[in-house]
Amino acid sequence: MSQRIPVIVLGGTGYVAGELARLVLGHPGLELAAVASDSQPGESVAGAFPHLAPALGDLAFCPQDDAAALAARLPRSAVLAAAPHGVSAALIDALLSRAEAAGSHPTVVDISADYRFADPGAYAAVYGHGHGAPARQPQFSCAVPEHLAAVKTPHVAHPGCFSTATLLATVPLLALGLIEPRVFVSAVTGSTGAGRKPGPGTHHPQRHSDLYSYNGLAHRHGPEIAALAQAATGVAADIAFVPHSGPFARGIHATVQATLARPMQTADVIDALRQFYAGRPFVRVLDAPPRVKDVVTSNYAHLSAVADGRTVAVMSVIDNLVKGAAGGGVQWMNRLLGFEETAGLTAPAPGWT
Repeated sequence: MSQRIPVIVLGGTGYVAGELARLVLGHPGLELAAVASDSQPGESVAGAFPHLAPALGDLAFCPQDDAAALAARLPRSAVLAAAPHGVSAALIDALLSRAEAAGSHPTVVDISADYRFADPGAYAAVYGHGHGAPARQPQFSCAVPEHLAAVKTPHVAHPGCFSTATLLATVPLLALGLIEPRVFVSAVTGSTGAGRKPGPGTHHPQRHSDLYSYNGLAHRHGPEIAALAQAATGVAADIAFVPHSGPFARGIHATVQATLARPMQTADVIDALRQFYAGRPFVRVLDAPPRVKDVVTSNYAHLSAVADGRTVAVMSVIDNLVKGAAGGGVQWMNRLLGFEETAGLTAPAPGWT
């Protein structure tokens, strides 16, 4: 190994895993050591992600057990987990248990939903099954990176893409006491948010040139957003969340509306958002409404707002696979490992996608 810190990606065949590999391959302090997949062991990683072939060489997927063995051998490593929820917790627990028994202590960032709730009961209530490794939950913090100044746990869980977009807009309003604690969210996501395997209602040809809501007021991210907003602000807010499937591949556009606690106009809210996110390089507050194309494939989030004295609406756009998943995970790993928070993540959006 070089002086770079070796990275192990778990759950390595999905879109988020591909983005993790892409970001790690371009990172100045990280080195892609293994991509684990029990569904394609021994197969070429470049076969799953041909756009990454020039940088991947002959790297092959390894079984999850081999990834755990590698973590046990390495004195220092970073684990980015992109396995599905309900699976990730047990994989991480097995890897950490094996590494700890060998005297190694990998640093983990989980991008699944398994460590987003601090309480196993809350997780079970939302997901309908018990947690895969409840004893590990106290070892994980969960927050948008911009909303947690100090991490007191060895590992981190990154919120989901809908949650990230919504929290970036909602948390400043609650933390600054600008709104009454009832928030209405309408958010549109691209087809990559549904994962790699096409299904009814998620397959892109069905979504193309169409727009429709699903699981309105009953989506699993609603309770996650409420819990994480309260953890970040101390305010218990009622979150009414309605997600939509959009006719594009990447990106999320979230509109957050609430009643103002005191009369404010558009310029006042935009100024408050700018002050709240001052010094946070990945969040940009604009005067004009934000556009998805201006952030797609980047780790940047763009926000803007309008207010009429009584009601406020904050618009938030992110790339669901980067800021909402892989990029946010690498941003957290940078902090946990002592790199600059922006390391490997400053490439701007290409624009005309």
